[in-house]
Amino acid sequence: MTQSFLPAVFMRGGSSKGVFFHAKDLPADRAAVDPILLSVLGSPDPYGRQLDGMGGGISSLSKAVLIGPPSHPEADVDYTFAQVAVDRPVVDWKGNCGNLSSAVGPFAVDEGLVRVADGEALVRIHQVNTRKIIHARFPVREGRAEVRGDFAIAGVAGTGARIRLDFLAPGGSQCAALLPTGSPVDVLEIPGFGPLRASLVDAANPAVFVAAADLGLTGAETPDAIEARADLMALLDRIRRLAGVAMGLAATEAAVGLASPRVALVAGPTAARTLDGGVLDPAGHDVTIRMLSMERPHRAVPMTGAMGLAVACRVEGSIPQALARRGARPEEIRVAHPSGTLAVGAEVRRDDTGWQADSAVVFRTARRLMQGQVALPL
Repeated sequence: MTQSFLPAVFMRGGSSKGVFFHAKDLPADRAAVDPILLSVLGSPDPYGRQLDGMGGGISSLSKAVLIGPPSHPEADVDYTFAQVAVDRPVVDWKGNCGNLSSAVGPFAVDEGLVRVADGEALVRIHQVNTRKIIHARFPVREGRAEVRGDFAIAGVAGTGARIRLDFLAPGGSQCAALLPTGSPVDVLEIPGFGPLRASLVDAANPAVFVAAADLGLTGAETPDAIEARADLMALLDRIRRLAGVAMGLAATEAAVGLASPRVALVAGPTAARTLDGGVLDPAGHDVTIRMLSMERPHRAVPMTGAMGLAVACRVEGSIPQALARRGARPEEIRVAHPSGTLAVGAEVRRDDTGWQADSAVVFRTARRLMQGQVALPL
C-alpha cells in the first residue's frame, strides 16, 4: 500500500465546503494533525488549485472540521475548525467558520453522536476555537437531518432545509472584548497612506471594518477586481496586520496570522452587480460588504463576517453603523455581498463596562456530499 485511508465526510455548510472528521480518528497532538489536513486538502499548491486534494483553491473551500464529545457542560458536541491555506503549508486554528457551523448539527445527528426525535432538533455546539456556544436548530426526518426544503441562500444553487444558528455571546471570540480597543472607531496610521479610520470588532471572529470610500472605492467592486489590484491587496493586508496588533492578536505585524483579523470594505446600499449577473436593488438591503481572509477576497461573505458586521451596525459611532440604512426591523441587518444578500440578526446593548453582544442569528442550509475515506500518501 502506498496510501493510507482515513474515515471522513465531505459536507457543504452554507456557502463553504469542508472535510469533517471524528476527533477520535485523528492524533491528539495538533502538530501531528496539521500535515494530515494539508495532505487531505491538497496544500500547499503553488498553482492555487489544490488539484491533488479535496480543497477548491479558495479559502471558503479549503477547510476541515473535527467533531468530538463535549468538553463544555452546556454542549452536546465539541466542534473544532481548521482553516487550511491554499498556497503555503499553514493550518490556522484560531477562528471559526460560521458557514460550516451549520453542518455540525446535521453531522452529529447523522453520525449518531446526538440522539434526537423527528421534528425540529436542537444541537448545542461548543465551538472550541472561540470557546463559544452555538445552538443549531434544523428538521429531522426518520432519524436523520433533512436536506430537502424550500430555503435558498445567496451563492448556493437550489434550496434546502433551513438551519437556524444562534451564536450566544459572540463578542470577544479571540480578543479581550467586543471592541478590543474600547472605541467604536480607531485611527490607524498606515505607512505610505496616512491615517485611516477603522472599526475593530470581535464578534464571532475578529474583523477590521473600513469605509470603502476612504480607500477611493465604491464597495461594489467584484472580488476579481479587488484581487487584480496588487497595490490594493497589499494595502488591505497592511491595514489588517496593523489592526491585528491594535486588537491584541499579536505583538507585531509579522506575527499576525493569515485568518484573523479579517478585513472588510463597507458601504451603504448599492446597486452592485452580483456574480450571477444580477443587479441588487438598493432598497433590498441595508449595508454592503466586501470581505477578505487568508489574503483572498470572498465571493460571498463569511458567515461570522456577516455576524460581526451586523453587530457593528448596532454599535453607535462605528463605521458600519454610520453607513448602514436603518431597516424596518432594527434587530435585523440585510447584508449585500458579491453573491447576493442575507439577513443577520444581532442583539447588542451597552452597559457600564461597554458594548456587549448578546447573540447573533443566521439561517443556512447544509448537505452531506460524500462519505467514506480520504487517501493519505505514505
